[in-house]
Amino acid sequence: MASHNIKNTAEKPLTSVMEDYLEAIYDLDKEKRVVRVKDIAKRMDVKMPTVSSMLKTLNGRGLVYYEKYEYVELTKEGAAVGKEMRRRHEVLFKFLTEILKIEFKTADEEACKMEHTLSSATLDSFTDFMEFIQTCPRAGESWLQYFEEYRTHGRRPEKCQARSETFSCEFKDQVDSIKVPNS
Repeated sequence: MASHNIKNTAEKPLTSVMEDYLEAIYDLDKEKRVVRVKDIAKRMDVKMPTVSSMLKTLNGRGLVYYEKYEYVELTKEGAAVGKEMRRRHEVLFKFLTEILKIEFKTADEEACKMEHTLSSATLDSFTDFMEFIQTCPRAGESWLQYFEEYRTHGRRPEKCQARSETFSCEFKDQVDSIKVPNS
């Protein structure tokens, strides 16, 4: 495979565009036997010279192996960034579509924008929230307080069940206490 030269200068942080390229290459690598410049251009909806220019930059940073007219391959570091960007995108996309019921195309575009700016801690909170609402009943007015307990102490099905039963009893008492006028 092609060699790459890592410039030993104080590296600037990756741009969101660089991260998008690494995510696209990561995805293509999972789908195809080999990744070519034209595949990346099609995925990114840009022209091939634009891809070649970015690949030179990523090669110089040690994130891809690339030489002109050859296949593209991620380095270990490049694959880690691509995989993390895919994970971030999936978490946000899932939150937007499954929790907020945003239309798929819009959710995909928004997730792509958000994946570059959220901290790991915030992304972890999104993940925890989705797990919580899928495993614990959301009953009563204080269910969001229970979410914080869930985040602090982890999933405890017995607590979720107890809260659900308490809510059911309180709700039944409220319904029973409503006087129905005689017809």
